[in-house]
Amino acid sequence: MLEAFGALAAASMVACYALEERGPGFTLGFAAGCGAASAYAFAIGSWPFFILEGLWAAVAARRGLRRLAAGSEPHDDREKTR
Repeated sequence: MLEAFGALAAASMVACYALEERGPGFTLGFAAGCGAASAYAFAIGSWPFFILEGLWAAVAARRGLRRLAAGSEPHDDREKTR
């Protein structure tokens, strides 16, 4: 069961990281995934991973909250045509 939790945490991190430019919700989702990965690392006794993922979660949460407060719109690379 613990391995499934770790796999889900890692999968959510990758998915949210890939979609991060679409909006601040994905950045906050990435932060939550990092927090879950940090909890998993704590559970298995991997202290360096626990600390680094915890820091990564804090940085991502701060970035996501800043984007949310700024009203960041989803990013669209396509040209707008009329």
